[in-house]
Amino acid sequence: MTEEAKKKGIEIGIGLLLYIIAWSVVSHWTVPAAGETVLFLAAYAVLSLSTYWEQIKKILKKQFLDENLLMIIATAGAFAIDRHKEAVAAMLFYQVSKLVEELSLGKTKKSIAEFIDIRPEYANLKVGNTEKVVPPQQLELKQTIILRPGEKIPVDSVVTSGTGAVDMKALTGESEPRAVKIGDRLYSGCINLNGVLEARVIRLYNDSAAAKVMRLVESANERKSESVHFADRFTKYYTPIVILIALLTVILPPMMFAESKMEWIYRGLVLLVAACPCGLMVSIPLAFLGGIGSASKQGVLIKGGSFLEDLTKVDTFVFDKTGTLTEGVFHVREIVPWKREEGELLEIAALAESYSNHPIALSLMEEYGREPDRARVTDIEEQPGYGVRAKIDGREVYAGNTRLMNRQGIFYQPVEDAGTVVYVAIEGQYAGYILISDIIRKDAGRLMRWMHKKDLATVMLTGDNEQAAEEVAAKLRIDSVYAELMPEDKVALLEEFHENQMEGEKLAFVGDGINDAPVLTLADIGIAMGGLGADAALEAADIILMEDEPAKIINAIRIARATLRSVKQNMVFAIGMKVLLIIMAFFGFVTMQNAIIADMAVMLINILNSFWMMQYPERGV
Repeated sequence: MTEEAKKKGIEIGIGLLLYIIAWSVVSHWTVPAAGETVLFLAAYAVLSLSTYWEQIKKILKKQFLDENLLMIIATAGAFAIDRHKEAVAAMLFYQVSKLVEELSLGKTKKSIAEFIDIRPEYANLKVGNTEKVVPPQQLELKQTIILRPGEKIPVDSVVTSGTGAVDMKALTGESEPRAVKIGDRLYSGCINLNGVLEARVIRLYNDSAAAKVMRLVESANERKSESVHFADRFTKYYTPIVILIALLTVILPPMMFAESKMEWIYRGLVLLVAACPCGLMVSIPLAFLGGIGSASKQGVLIKGGSFLEDLTKVDTFVFDKTGTLTEGVFHVREIVPWKREEGELLEIAALAESYSNHPIALSLMEEYGREPDRARVTDIEEQPGYGVRAKIDGREVYAGNTRLMNRQGIFYQPVEDAGTVVYVAIEGQYAGYILISDIIRKDAGRLMRWMHKKDLATVMLTGDNEQAAEEVAAKLRIDSVYAELMPEDKVALLEEFHENQMEGEKLAFVGDGINDAPVLTLADIGIAMGGLGADAALEAADIILMEDEPAKIINAIRIARATLRSVKQNMVFAIGMKVLLIIMAFFGFVTMQNAIIADMAVMLINILNSFWMMQYPERGV
């Protein structure tokens, strides 16, 4: 229970006790009118103090048109016409409803925290030949930690000794354990299942995956959705309208009907209580919290309710190719030298790329199969979107795509085969090419089939050559493909797509989170895949798939749609019940207590409807 809920519970307890005492005294003894007023006023003061204080603060901020104002006017008015018991009872039930609201929101936030409570409690620091248990916050870069079976990984690190399996479900939603060996990266918050591992710290605690994810989820509800803003705007206009209707109820009917003026004043006050929109105000944020929590449980991190709502409006999904639709793990398929030996061409290309971390460079190093002699390499210049320039044994070498060859004015033979082609030139002379191919992700095809079934447009952007791009697009049945793009070309295309969008349509970009930050930021919804290790992606993306599985987008969309469906159901039900209660209050069919109890019932039904979002099941594609 939160501190706020505890205070509210104490307030209700004391107020209820005073109310019971006042009721008993008035029922069993003859008490003057002034004494009766004082007794019930004491209970009312305790129960309503927080409401009045909250309203004073809102008046100072000019944000006072809400349900608190309706309750204050209604209960104060009831006291003015000597309806003391009903005034106190109405405020009592109102405070109980506020407590239920606080407990419900607290329970939902606690459930979300439990789903993703991945913060490690301690770390085993290796000091010489001994170990020392320390808080994860005290670990420093390059220190060595020891991980035993069943222990949470305290910080992001790299395995330096041992093999085993790691459970990443709490962080990524991945159900199958992942095998790890020397050189593999470990993410904080995951659990070492078997084998004793030693690992070198590569990120401090506050920069590690677990801490980042917790910070992002904890702040997720700060970004309000349009539905939440609608509820705020609705209350802003709804409150004065209801007050006007109540005022007209008090003034006009006594002029036309025989009932006493006091009866219509009472009905007007009951109408204010009946109109309180508590059920609507609590159920909407609760549904969004539930949707965010359900998505987190399935390895999809959504930064706020606004992005959850926007996801339901996306009609076009734009995908980066390498590392998103394909695995980004390249393999050399063919080596074609030009007047040189095959081994020499591969060695020159591997040396030229030996300082790069690009997937193409890594594939060349893998094919080369041995540690390159980097002493032979000087004057390295990596040119994004083109390739690399370096001096090897004093000779100038270029390794890259057609754009690089054309820019340097080097004669070469264009390759029509599908795949990524690395052209190599030595001292301005064409030396041959190396054909590299990527592998399409196993669930990318299922994602595209689902999107076609739902009439969602798909677009692929890539810096790769047109043949490779067309091959992937054909296999996945992607609607449109744009190839041989520079990073700035992708940004320009996104801007063009935005200009052609219809009113209310949204565009999502899905990238691997490594070099897509500008486009992720530009899109209406930026979705980063496997963004755990990419700081730029965590900052730029609105939704993060914590595992390299593009099909998780399907569950994200389903959760978003289910959340909006729950919100709309709550809104229709709450507003419909308010209208019914207002009509019944006007005709005198409900008392003040009945009205507030009915509002509590509406709120509880809406809360239950919102709670099921926390249990939204993960479904297959």
